[in-house]
Order: sequence, then C-alpha cells, then structure tokens
Amino acid sequence: MAFVKHILLQSATRLLPHVLKLLFATLKIEIEHAGERMPENDRSVMFAFWHGKMIAGWLLARRLYPKREISAVVSLSGDGQILSNALDRLGFHLIRGSSSRGKEEVRRGIGVALSNGGVVAVTPDGPRGPHHRFKYGTLRLAAQHHVPLLFAEIRYENTRSLKSWDKFEIPLPFSRVTVTLHNVQVPDFPTEEEFRTWADKLSTGFDDA
Repeated sequence: MAFVKHILLQSATRLLPHVLKLLFATLKIEIEHAGERMPENDRSVMFAFWHGKMIAGWLLARRLYPKREISAVVSLSGDGQILSNALDRLGFHLIRGSSSRGKEEVRRGIGVALSNGGVVAVTPDGPRGPHHRFKYGTLRLAAQHHVPLLFAEIRYENTRSLKSWDKFEIPLPFSRVTVTLHNVQVPDFPTEEEFRTWADKLSTGFDDA
C-alpha cells in the first residue's frame, strides 16, 4: 500500500505543473492597477497573493516577470513538498519554510533574493492562516529591505471553493479573472503597536480579495 501511494504521489507531482499551465492558459485574465505607481521592472519586489488564490497567483508572477528569477516561499509541510516540486518544474527558485517552521531560513533566503534584485512570491496569510490576514513578518521584511510589496487582488468569475481554512478556489477553465495590482509601501513605525495597527488595517482592506 505504501508503494502504491508513493507511485500515485510521484505521478501527481509530475502532472501538476502541466495541469496548472494548461488551466492558466485558458483563463481570460484582465490586469488593472489600483492607481499607485508600479515598481520599476528591474527593482526587487515582494509579490503577494492570498493562499486560496495560488492557482492563478504563482503563474501570474511568472507572466508579470518573465525574465526575472522568482523565488517562491513554500512551507515544509507535506502539501508544501508537492507544491515545491511543481514550482521547481515551473522554473521557480525555492525558499522552504514558514512562520512556524524554518522561519530563520526563510528570512535569510528572502533577504538574499531581494539583495540580488530578485522577485519573491509569497502567500502572506499562509500556510495556516488566519484567512486573508497579512503575517507581520512579511510586511517587516518588505520594510527592512526597502522594497515594495506588490499585492495581486485576484477575483475569479467562475470557481469552485474547497472547505479549507483558506477557502481554496479552483477557477473553472476559460473563466474570466480580474487582477488588481496594489503597490504597497510599508512605512517605518516608531512602535510595534502602530505597525500592527497599520498591518491589520491593510489586511481588512484586502479581506474580500
């Protein structure tokens, strides 16, 4: 039984990148800007989207930055391993870990990528939630490295949602997808309390995204 599960897992791992690319290719994506000036094309940036929108989010990062090295932050969980294998095959550089496991490794990996002028793609409410709430660490890293956080507000016209903490959404083939890009500049705050108040307000603004 363990061998059969291993074979099925390996098959799923090999197929997943192709399935994601095929599905993404059918989506009718419209990209608009929220009004802020977008980051320069060669500037380091943190690209963010909610955990439940990752089917479009990862490949959207690749579409927006086709010639840049993109680092993907993926948890060390079992599901994270499947995702990391798929993203590796799709050409992403991997940074493994999360706020609960491997936090220091993630911090160092993001720092190196941003220092080298790279793009770091993150799901700022993952891997365990709370749903649609920015992790403070993600915003702190953007502030510390003085880089913009480009948040993709992704809305599917036709989708199926799973009963998971992130309300994971699977867009139906040929669905229309509206993406609004928000260029978030994280200010310096004199106190932790002011920073958290600002971060929570930011999350509320994108809660329905």
